[in-house]
Amino acid sequence: MAVLKAGFARVNITPMIGIGISGYFKPRTSEGVLDELEANALAVEIDGVKTVLIAVDNCGMKEDFIDPVRYDIEKKLGVPYAGSFIAATHSHTTCYVGEVAEGADPQLIAEYTEYLHKKLVDAARIALDDLKPARMGFAVSKAEGIAFVRRYIMKDGSVQTNPGVNNPDIVSPVGQIDDAVNVLRFDREGAETIVLANFGCHPDVVGGNKFSADWPGFFRRRFEKAEDNVKCLFFNGAEGDINHVNVHPKGGDFNDMFNDFDDVSRGYGHARHMGNVVAAAVLSVYDKVEYVEPEKIAFIQKTIEIPVNKPNPEANSLPGRKYIEPSIEEAHKIKELHEAGRDDLIPAKGMMLTTVVAEALRMCKYENGPDFFKMYLAGIKIGNVAFIGIPGEPFNGIGAALKDTEGWDMVCPVCLADGEIGYFPMMDAYLEGGYESRSSEFKAGTAELIIEEGKKIMAELNA
Repeated sequence: MAVLKAGFARVNITPMIGIGISGYFKPRTSEGVLDELEANALAVEIDGVKTVLIAVDNCGMKEDFIDPVRYDIEKKLGVPYAGSFIAATHSHTTCYVGEVAEGADPQLIAEYTEYLHKKLVDAARIALDDLKPARMGFAVSKAEGIAFVRRYIMKDGSVQTNPGVNNPDIVSPVGQIDDAVNVLRFDREGAETIVLANFGCHPDVVGGNKFSADWPGFFRRRFEKAEDNVKCLFFNGAEGDINHVNVHPKGGDFNDMFNDFDDVSRGYGHARHMGNVVAAAVLSVYDKVEYVEPEKIAFIQKTIEIPVNKPNPEANSLPGRKYIEPSIEEAHKIKELHEAGRDDLIPAKGMMLTTVVAEALRMCKYENGPDFFKMYLAGIKIGNVAFIGIPGEPFNGIGAALKDTEGWDMVCPVCLADGEIGYFPMMDAYLEGGYESRSSEFKAGTAELIIEEGKKIMAELNA
């Protein structure tokens, strides 16, 4: 019989005050700490083969940052490069690592980048040192009423992202919700139980200029208060078109919330509510997981080519297209106004302003190519549970298709894993419009390619 071991680590990664906060097309500088940021690591070993999965309270980490960390884990700790898996939770009240955000101090980012590298290697080391004999169980629960499609058809036929609470021009949402919470439990001999949760929703609930892990942090703290001798970690799922905004609130739905600068409702108290709901979902199945005897660990990393979403005037004439991409000359003008701090002269408001600016920046950036990017896709198998790491923000349709792969007890799609390169909208979104598709650096069809390649990886993991 295969011998399973599991280990856990938690390290504090809260940056220094004054560093830039990422997540919006608006410069923000950190002014304080609402709650500490963490990196949480799970190490698993079966018959000598080891893997380390690290969840990081961070908005996003570039491949150029993560790669050296993974190579260090291989060199110093003996876990193969493809056997480590590092993903950002995508909290919008944290830093972005690997690229200097607008208005950020490059020196502070450089200092924090070096510090975070060391702390992530520390997390892997501590988790590996903590390995204890364990048994593994899995279950799927539901966290209902906290995740919403954020793209809507409007009365004029357009599609808008986050059009505002109680906007009378909203007709209907575009997309699907997946309320499922994947739960993995490791009961260890003489040590704390480890719980891993996987659920897809944007952690953009808090807002402001103070550090917070957002609702994933509340989830971890609430669950660990509810159960004795338990440590937990969280991996975000396919959240590209999913967030917390209920555009038609009733009763007390809007408690602890306010309308922010971009017409998105936010509030620290609502982040607490979401963490509580996810914790309750995990608690509802915690004692009823199905225990299994995983026989092996396997991991694969593939590099695939994806086409770049360059400016394309001809796309405006596609049948069914619901929006008009500006000319490259118009895009440069929008970029100039934005960089000069004159967003007030751009004819758009709220989230539509963010959409127009993001689209213009994308067009200017890729006006002269390249034609293709290279991108990682990662797969890790622990028994009959699969983790598929996607280095960006996949739409929920990607997660649903991957979960529908036959032959697995559970499939956990993980966003912002081993890199961060943008949004992956489904094919229809490129005709519909909205922030995600208009800003995406990737051509229509990339999401469907990710599904195809992800299924191939799972087939190879089971070979």
